[in-house]
Amino acid sequence: MVRRFERLARIRRLDPCANASEIYRLSSAYEFPWDFARALELALYRTYAVPSIGRLLAETAEFTDRPQKRYDDTALLLDAVVEHGFDSEQGRTVIRRINRMHRSYDITNQDMRYVLCTFVVIPKRWIDAYGWRRMSRHETVASAVHYRTLGRHMGIKDIPGSYEEFEACLDAYEAAHFAWDEGGRRVSDATLDLMASWYPRPLAPLLRAGTLALLDDPLLRAFRYAPPSPGTRAVVRSAVRLRGRAVRLLPPRRAPHHARQNREIKGYPNGYQLAELGTRPVPGIGSCPVRHIDTSAVE
Repeated sequence: MVRRFERLARIRRLDPCANASEIYRLSSAYEFPWDFARALELALYRTYAVPSIGRLLAETAEFTDRPQKRYDDTALLLDAVVEHGFDSEQGRTVIRRINRMHRSYDITNQDMRYVLCTFVVIPKRWIDAYGWRRMSRHETVASAVHYRTLGRHMGIKDIPGSYEEFEACLDAYEAAHFAWDEGGRRVSDATLDLMASWYPRPLAPLLRAGTLALLDDPLLRAFRYAPPSPGTRAVVRSAVRLRGRAVRLLPPRRAPHHARQNREIKGYPNGYQLAELGTRPVPGIGSCPVRHIDTSAVE
């Protein structure tokens, strides 16, 4: 029988640099699987508020016309690396798939680095606010190292060297670049509609209001959403915090939970092959959130 803080003790016995991906797997698949899923949804969602990203995603129509597939593919590809490791056959397949999918498009390294920053910073902020415990320093360092490794495989340059540098890079980039864009708003609306579609239709307005209550003011302003009332925000955020406190009282998870097991993954009832996930972009048509890179070294 695993005790509530036994796995955290195991994490603290590991080296957060040498064992970064193992710590990240323990944290995301055992300690906080629900929180990581919600936080990574929010991380990707934030990127739409950068016009150079949101506009280009709208032009591809992938996030507006096929949001469920894009959601599924993103979650499954990112988590396969977590589950199997960078050096596994599955991990190498994912890296090849991501790089082949993105190589036709020219997005700035700065935008690409910002997206990577969201994957590091937003989960920590979410878990510290709503999780059953705060992220430990070992987990925080390991997350930064894990995504530095992913960024190197993707050809991203000037990757921050620590969590604090990731956080500073994210905050500065959002302060400089968050702004209104019609395309970004379309992608945002499609994403909110997708999230509401996972639940009974009568709940859609309530779910949309609840989601908006979890967003910060700069994000709401960028999309030109009316800010929720203070009362709505207080109720929604208190409810999510209460969930975390309830989880703390439950027995710890004994088996890992990965993205492929999430109820929100709905596009592959008959299974999938990692090499078949994602888009098959035609060079020069549409865009995606990663710049053109030479992937020959990782293939």
